[in-house]
Amino acid sequence: MPDKTDPPSEFADGTDSQNRSVPFASETPPRASTTSASPRREATAPSDSTPSPAETTADPARLLGAFAWGAPFIALVAAVETLVATVLLGVQLTVAPLVVALVTFAVYGVDHVADADADAASTPHRALLARRYGDQLMTGAALAYGLAIALAVTGGPLALALTLLPGAFWVVYASDWIPNLGRAVGAALAAHVPRTRLTLGVGTSTTDGGHRRVPRLKDVLVVNSIVVAIGWATALTFLPVVFAGETAGPVVAVVFAYFLLRSFVDAELPNVRDVEADAAVGVATLPVVVGVDRTRWVLYGVDLLVAGVVTAGAVAGLLAWPLVGALGLGLAASICVTALAGRVEDPALLGVAPDCSYLLVGVAVAGVHLIG
Repeated sequence: MPDKTDPPSEFADGTDSQNRSVPFASETPPRASTTSASPRREATAPSDSTPSPAETTADPARLLGAFAWGAPFIALVAAVETLVATVLLGVQLTVAPLVVALVTFAVYGVDHVADADADAASTPHRALLARRYGDQLMTGAALAYGLAIALAVTGGPLALALTLLPGAFWVVYASDWIPNLGRAVGAALAAHVPRTRLTLGVGTSTTDGGHRRVPRLKDVLVVNSIVVAIGWATALTFLPVVFAGETAGPVVAVVFAYFLLRSFVDAELPNVRDVEADAAVGVATLPVVVGVDRTRWVLYGVDLLVAGVVTAGAVAGLLAWPLVGALGLGLAASICVTALAGRVEDPALLGVAPDCSYLLVGVAVAGVHLIG
């Protein structure tokens, strides 16, 4: 792992930690001036929403809360989702929920450390935690993924491949692997083709030097959310089946579609929270491009599509109607959360509330399963 440690200094967030992440190589660093632009996604937040340096350094309870509501909470939600998938698929309970939870903790832990500077405006306490304890968080993530892989080996080659898939998706989604490859290819082409003839097409962006670069998938409109949705829907749907050693049949398609569409909504909602920061630095997201109001309607449409998919599954005899009702509670909660997008002042709400809808679904599905 490349060294991203800065020399000891006093940072703007009031810390003196040496674990402060620097912007990715694919990002333009801030210009050295008193009014320099912030790194990507780090536009200045309103004074009443960003904690003061003293507040962030003197309140360990907030840092502990930021950690608990970060990767550990998302891992818990992922485990609940996998349990829901297990019931919907009608397979026996296995270690799949634990494996998915460990992978989720690892992937999101690494992502929070990697994007600490970029997340400082929208989630300042989590960003401060990632800067201060970056090495420890990375070690915990590596141990979690290692344990997940060890468990996956017991399920066979396909279980191992599915366990590695979210990590592989993160590499192409959020890391600098694609931009670095693009720069290497661009440099090779530049040695043989005049610069004026180099046009890499849609999805590229121009750097300050006049060269074109390939962006991370995380920075590409809609593609970012689709990649996230595919990665998690695949793991959530197929790991329970593979670990159980069973064939779930046509219901797999319904369950996969459910998690794919729901994950897309969950990935897009936080972009509403970050719309001002994204617009300030030129990052294209759905709320930035089409506006918050239209984004709400798009997400309403996706949730209605989910309702149609699960209803069709029940009509076809693939899902029991009580289970469809349990999933419907989650959809109702999701629509209520989407309705709040752009209408609430608490930016953290859109980051946590969408995941809470799965906890509601988990409780409802458990109730249906126990009652029979």
